[in-house]
Amino acid sequence: MRILVTNDDGVRAPGIAALARVAVRSGHDVVVVAPLVDYSGAGAAVGPVHSRQGVDYESHVIEGLGDVPTYGIDGPPALAVILACVEGFGPRPDMVLSGINLGINVGRSAMHSGTVGAALTGAHFGLRCLAVSIRWGEEPVPWDTPAALAGALVPVLAEAAPGTTLNLNVPNVTLAALRGLRPARLGRGGTIRSAVHDTGPHPLPHVALPAGSTGTLRLDLTAPGTSTAVGPDTDAGLLARDYAAVGALVGVRDAGDEGAATLEAALGALYAVPGVTPGGDPGTTDPAAPAPGPAPDTVGGAPVGAGERPGAGGRP
Repeated sequence: MRILVTNDDGVRAPGIAALARVAVRSGHDVVVVAPLVDYSGAGAAVGPVHSRQGVDYESHVIEGLGDVPTYGIDGPPALAVILACVEGFGPRPDMVLSGINLGINVGRSAMHSGTVGAALTGAHFGLRCLAVSIRWGEEPVPWDTPAALAGALVPVLAEAAPGTTLNLNVPNVTLAALRGLRPARLGRGGTIRSAVHDTGPHPLPHVALPAGSTGTLRLDLTAPGTSTAVGPDTDAGLLARDYAAVGALVGVRDAGDEGAATLEAALGALYAVPGVTPGGDPGTTDPAAPAPGPAPDTVGGAPVGAGERPGAGGRP
């Protein structure tokens, strides 16, 4: 098995060194590909790849890794994963370990995390993936705590279904001080609570806009995983109580039954636009071929009234 180690804090960050050493100790083939600079908050962004001729990279050395190939790229972590998956840095990996991020990725903030975004990008390629984060704290950061837990998950992921993604968040404590580890659902909280216009010594009411076309918005930030007012069944609530939390995530996918009613209504509205129909069968090269299922002038076998267009029953 080949493991790709990446992160969003940059290839020189101490967290990726700790995670890469775990990967090496697992006995698998390891390659490290990560951003040259900090890409925190990049999510699954890849940057303006269509407007650049290529992606620059440079070799790097991480202490304690021996001759493990390590590269820093001029781009975000999701791009690092893609480049590895299309064999830009040797054979395609089977697993992605992303982290260890200094700062937890829980609740809504997980969607914006470059650490989590890299893992979910790997999952879209059918890889088994793990995002690992530790709550921010003063030095020395106990990197051994998330590293030990990540190491225990490598053999689990090796046997997991393709596309599996786990999100592991750990408090800033030693393994001995960890109160416990539990499965958790994503909390609903985020990091940015509000934004206020910076108007100097004359503050405006909260919802008012200052005169002029430019300005500065000061952000009111909250550190997730610090309030015990959050439910203990959530990832943020567990971290606030010095528990580690692990959960399974999925990335972009069809909504399925959850979005069926809205999709039905959307199709009805779109087919009501003059000239918009389901069209011919997209599986044939004949543009005049009828769509499969009910005829274009029926919905579920029933005639369509004057001026109506077929709804979801008439779509291919």
